[in-house]
Amino acid sequence: MLNKIAINYSPNFTTPARNKKNIKYIVFHYTGMSSESKAINRLTDVKSKVSCHYFIKKNGEIILMVPEKYEAWHAGISSWKKDVYLNKSSIGIEISNKGHRFGYENYSKNQINSLKNLSKFLIKKFNIKKTNIVGHSDIAFERKIDPGEKFPWKLLSKNQIGIWHKINKQKLYKLRKKKLTKMQLSTCLKFMQKIGYSSKKAKKKNKIKLFKNFQRRFRQELINGILDKECLIIAEKLSKIS
Repeated sequence: MLNKIAINYSPNFTTPARNKKNIKYIVFHYTGMSSESKAINRLTDVKSKVSCHYFIKKNGEIILMVPEKYEAWHAGISSWKKDVYLNKSSIGIEISNKGHRFGYENYSKNQINSLKNLSKFLIKKFNIKKTNIVGHSDIAFERKIDPGEKFPWKLLSKNQIGIWHKINKQKLYKLRKKKLTKMQLSTCLKFMQKIGYSSKKAKKKNKIKLFKNFQRRFRQELINGILDKECLIIAEKLSKIS
């Protein structure tokens, strides 16, 4: 059940109102700032030119910053599947967390519960597919790493929020660090493109960022930027989810 939502409007959004039918993504972010108050101030400061639709505090309180009908400025240069500039087609949710720069921490139970309830509400309201629930690092892998490897993707997927694989852990572990052939690497990239990653035009240095962000989401125990047979079998499984 969705708790009462506080309001702290940001001036940073695009008008006119968008068509409800065009909203098909949810994008999760962490704030990545040294304090929660600084994050809130930045997201509501006209000079910052950034915002989100919803902000989830450490204690689980949800704040509405931009009404859903307007385009918030949270995704920036982004792409997923055949879509680009995801601000126009998404709901952006910022979750209070210091991030990697200021001391990355576990998300609180209250935050996770609020996130689950809010996501379920949005999924039902906008008929959003679970394959269209993404992290900032998925849609902008060249420059972003949030919400990071501590984000509970597996737990959320049990509530049909985002996707996850159901491959036996022991089976996966046996494949970890086993090198891919050139053909297998190419196949793995095709699977990743099918999932939604825009990897086709990525340069070599950005491919490493792509691999790390894929691992941050789907293989959180080891993030080394090297695709191995474990990553291959995970990508193959995920590519079949519709």
